[in-house]
Formats: sequence, structure tokens, C-alpha cells
Amino acid sequence: MQMLVPDANARLLADERPVPTPNVPELLNNEPGSFAWGVLHDRTPKLINQIRDAHPYEPHQRQALNDLLDEIANGTMQPLPQDSHDKAAWDSWGADYYGLPWADTPFLWSESYFYRRLLHAVGFFTPGPWFWVDPFEHLKTAELRDPTLNTDLAALDHGAQLPIHEQAQTKLLAALWGNRADLGFRVGMAPGSEHPEQEGLVADDSADLWTGLERSPSPRVCIVADNAGRELLADLVLTDHLLNHDNAAQVTLHVKPHPYYVSDAVTADVIACLRRLAACPGEATKISQRLTEALADGRLSLYTHWFYNAPWSFHHMPADLARAYEHATLTIMKGDLNYRRLVGDRHWPPTTPFNTTAAYFPSPVAVLRTLKSDIVTGVRPDDLNALDNTDPAWRTNGTHGLIQFRA
Repeated sequence: MQMLVPDANARLLADERPVPTPNVPELLNNEPGSFAWGVLHDRTPKLINQIRDAHPYEPHQRQALNDLLDEIANGTMQPLPQDSHDKAAWDSWGADYYGLPWADTPFLWSESYFYRRLLHAVGFFTPGPWFWVDPFEHLKTAELRDPTLNTDLAALDHGAQLPIHEQAQTKLLAALWGNRADLGFRVGMAPGSEHPEQEGLVADDSADLWTGLERSPSPRVCIVADNAGRELLADLVLTDHLLNHDNAAQVTLHVKPHPYYVSDAVTADVIACLRRLAACPGEATKISQRLTEALADGRLSLYTHWFYNAPWSFHHMPADLARAYEHATLTIMKGDLNYRRLVGDRHWPPTTPFNTTAAYFPSPVAVLRTLKSDIVTGVRPDDLNALDNTDPAWRTNGTHGLIQFRA
């Protein structure tokens, strides 16, 4: 098994790119009542217990998980053990944080490091019986085995009869809301019907997104995936539409090199989703066949990079990853984590223009995001006041989303 390992000087190499980080304070974990505080003190312990209880782990793995739980709750952040394959890089990255209480470190950094430590605890990188066994695979598989998914996939048959522009917008919205299990794809709506999903959008630049693709003679689209399961299925449906309706001559789907943030998509999840589509008759099977053919002839390709499992915003991206984006007509960032990494996990005033926060990115960029954390930019003042007054938790409860575009 070949592992993508950052160079020992990865942070220094990344920082050589002339992209200054925003002069806005980072989110920390030590603000009681904040989303970051809740993740550290509530979600993280529950996840450790859930992973431990879901697997027949051996005593040393269970003890390692218990030790990690105790360190987060009562101790200080410790470096990776000496035998870790990527210790040099993480020691460079974590020099400012090791020895501090977990609560006093940046939210984005500590959350990423937690998942790296979790993988070490269960032996994911250690040669032996648990080598490269995804601790989150059971959760991803459960989504694909959900019986209600058959109804969603069958609705693709009806969606294929819609006018092309209706199909395009519906599939774009499905990719945005794809990880909301109570929503499904909603691709079987009658022509001309309203999209109820658009009612929850705090920003909608979808018209500019489509116009940008239409103006390019041979669009190359990069999609940076977020979650596996239902969301990745929706991403693949959108990818198929782009390739087969002249919205993209080529699509590159970026996935994580190894498990990360519970449900983040890796190559194995792409394969599982293609097989799930193929198992449903009708349009779903056709989509799987077309995507498989596109992979075979090069119109669709998969890509990964070690930086996708690093604890930094895209301001720190290494030069080779930046070049991959530079070749794209449009980069579509999926999900909440990619949004945080794009604009920076910082205390942005919500009315800060999205174009300002994403100005440094090396290609035109769009984001499809369900809001599940505090950071948001590009909200109009009147909309911000209305949202705060009607739903104080709108930034984090998953009921709102956004489509933002920077040309």
C-alpha cells in the first residue's frame, strides 16, 4: 500500500507560496457555547466511544482510544509517537500547539489532528491486521444500504425527462444538500415547479456559475468532494450531467488520500457509489455506466493530495496542488470543511464579501455548502438580520446552505 506522505518540510514549502493568511482571528476551541467548543467537548468524546464500540478492537487499541479521550479532556496536546510515518511533518506543523490544552488550540488545526491521532490509535497506518482498515467504513456503508435510497435513485428516471436547465439546477442543489438524509435527490419534480431547497439558501450565485461554464469553449471542472454516501452519489450525478450536457469537457474529482472527518470520501467510496448506482435499474445504472466509461477514456479522473489531510486552510496549499487548480475552468468546493479551508476558519464578519475571502484562489471557484459551522461570508446585511432574528442557530444546524461563486 502506497501512502501519500508530506515532506518533513511541508509547511515551509507551502508557506513559500505568496499567499498571506487573513489578518482575522482564528476560531479557537475555548469559547464556551461556540460550535468549536461543542465539537471538542461533546462530539469528539461521543465519536471515540462510537468507533471503539463498533469494532472488535484489541486491548491495546481500546487503551489507545481511552488515552486519547483522556488527553483531550484533561491533558495537553501531545506529538505523534516516534514510529509514525509522517511524524516529521506533524512535528513541524504542531510546534506552536504541542503542550497546550486542546481547548486552547485553533479549531481547524485541532480537529484535523484529532482524526490523525484517532487513525494512529486504531492502527490504521501500522502494518498488521488493522492496516488501512477504515474505522468509518461501517457508517458510510450504512448510508448506501439505507432502503429509502432506492426511492431517491428511482426518481432519477423522472428527472431525466425534465428540461436540461431544470435538470442542471436540480442536480446542483442535490449536490449541495446531498448529505441531508431527509431530503434525498428530489430530481422527480414536475417541470416548472419551485425548488423548496432554494428557500434555505443564504446566497445563490448559481446563475453566474452556469454562465461561467457556458462561456468556456472546453470547460475543465475540478470537484473537491466532501462526504461519502448520499452526498457523493449526488456529486457523481452532477458530474455525469456536466460531462454529458456540454458543461464540462473534463472533470477531475478530488478525494482524500485516506479516511478523515468520519465520512470524507476516498477512492473506495467512489467505487462503492458507482456500484450502488449500478445496482438500481434505469437512469441510475446508465449514470454508473457513463461515468465508468468516462473514467476509462479520461474525461473523468480521480485525484488526491496529502494536503487534503493536512490541518491548514488553502492559503497554505503547496505549489503542485495550486497548479492542479490553475488548470481548471472552475473548481467546485463541496461541503462545510472545504468552505472553512477556502475562506479561513476565522472570525469573519458574515457580511464580508465572498470574493474578498476567496480572491487568492488560483482558479474561478464555486462552493456548494450546507452550513454546519460558525464561519460564513457574503451575507447581505438585511438577510443577516432576518436570519439572526428568526433562527439563531442558522449557521450550524444544517437548515441553510449557500452557492457562492468567484469568477
